[in-house]
Amino acid sequence: MSKKILVTGGAGFIGSAVVRHILNDTHDSVVNLDKLTYAGNLESLNEIAGSERYAFEQVDICDRPALERVFAEHKPDAIMHLAAESHVDRSIDGPAAFIETNIVGTYTLLEVARAYWNGLPEKQKNSFRFHHISTDEVYGDLENPEDLFTEETAYAPSSPYSASKASSDHLVRAWKRTYGFPTIITNCSNNYGPYHFPEKLIPLVILNALEGKELPIYGKGDQVRDWLYVEDHARALYKVVTEGQIGETYNIGGHNEKQNIEVVQTICELLEELVPENAYSRMGGNPSGFKGLIAYVEDRPGHDLRYAIDASKIQKELGWTPLETFESGIRKTVEWYLSNKEWVQHVQDGSYQRERLGVSV
Repeated sequence: MSKKILVTGGAGFIGSAVVRHILNDTHDSVVNLDKLTYAGNLESLNEIAGSERYAFEQVDICDRPALERVFAEHKPDAIMHLAAESHVDRSIDGPAAFIETNIVGTYTLLEVARAYWNGLPEKQKNSFRFHHISTDEVYGDLENPEDLFTEETAYAPSSPYSASKASSDHLVRAWKRTYGFPTIITNCSNNYGPYHFPEKLIPLVILNALEGKELPIYGKGDQVRDWLYVEDHARALYKVVTEGQIGETYNIGGHNEKQNIEVVQTICELLEELVPENAYSRMGGNPSGFKGLIAYVEDRPGHDLRYAIDASKIQKELGWTPLETFESGIRKTVEWYLSNKEWVQHVQDGSYQRERLGVSV
């Protein structure tokens, strides 16, 4: 039987991938609830916008009356909560928005959803799920090279962003324990792929390189991240909300640990292969090619050195594994940006112009 899923933040990077996956690959319907901040982009949903199984509501998750109206009108069977301020550097420059959206907004959504759930008939109440999507950054830093984050790893957030997400995770678990509200949490590693807003490392490097601009690398570039292709993540999230156990946490990772400098060098090599006649070479270029644009800049405050996910639980219990290796996923990503210049241009027409954020403290 098909379900109606309310996706908060469905116009964002991961949220739009979730919406596209549900509408393209399942029989369920979606209500996309998004405030449309700078990182929300409905053009990322053009391919499914005309579907009769899709509805959009421009709503702030901190606006309780608006949320109550959406629940009353659409009557969802499940919630996938992705709406969040999500950029570490922005949280350093302006933490207030992260506290408001990620903590107060999650609290408001939990309370509206709980009131709605309490009023459901018993059968629907038993099948209802509130799936909270979080990050591996809540765990802090891994000191030993052989260590991995598991679902039992203690929280030790380092930035205002990760602290706000840790706070929201705790709220969700408390609503399960105190009220019996049927919640599930997932914590994921670094996502990448199509439709990624260009303040993040991979799209920033692709777009700057094509324009012959500096490729800024924090510190020595030796920070290690586990990279997860966004469409693999979308499949995992749908599997969790439909098959996951109430009260459980599932870590989702791509099994692709790379140093930031390795990621940047890989992108440079792909661009040399895919666009040998590029703007940079026409400008005179550099004997080192795109790698000649790499510039090491002052590290950001509180920068964690290594994240890595143990995703064995979701593999064992729900049968999910990533389909993309980093090599296949990063090639698809670079090719997507080269083929979707109109989407990129429209993003660039907005307020963000690929400036370096989070260093004004």
